[in-house]
Amino acid sequence: MSYRSVLISAIFLFLFAVGGTGLVAFTHDNTADRIAENQRRALLRSIHELIPQERYDNDIFNDVIYVRDPKLLGTDEPVAVYRARKNGWPVAAVLAPVAPDGYSGRIRLLVAINTDGTLAGVRAVEHHETPGLGDHIEVEKSDWILGFNGKSLNNPPEDRWKVKRDGGDFDQFTGATITPRAVVKAVHKALLYYRAHGQELFAQHPKKAASES
Repeated sequence: MSYRSVLISAIFLFLFAVGGTGLVAFTHDNTADRIAENQRRALLRSIHELIPQERYDNDIFNDVIYVRDPKLLGTDEPVAVYRARKNGWPVAAVLAPVAPDGYSGRIRLLVAINTDGTLAGVRAVEHHETPGLGDHIEVEKSDWILGFNGKSLNNPPEDRWKVKRDGGDFDQFTGATITPRAVVKAVHKALLYYRAHGQELFAQHPKKAASES
């Protein structure tokens, strides 16, 4: 093979590589925006299920701060807190804690807490629990997670914030205790966090990261 043939082949390979890389980058950039928008819509749907839109009049998705408390919020990462307000007055806070000890890893939650400390509701927004067992934390597959509605640190008493197998008030699933146990514990800890920090959550400016321990 002549030097010229080798050079032409090398140029073609180079152009092919550049073109392929550009196509991948273009596809990624376009799909990334679409994925982010789909995630935003899914999050808003979940928030609206927990806090109906008639309860607030602010832009709840952008009225958000980020806080840290690995012990009570289940992660070293910043945790989002979406604030609902009506006529400027606090209505509820939607925390996004993590249950770190699910059967198949972390379970990401939304925990909506009214200003009086009662739960407006809970949703599981991301998990890898076993299909048919642990996935009963999804509201589309079971009404189990609706059992948190209206609960607080006083209802049930704090020592009853466990699944029934552990001497608490919350049902477990047939054949699956680890998943509901992890969620109950994470929701309880989110309530403890709100009790300690509820007032200051609404005082902070949107998107301001807090470093709490």
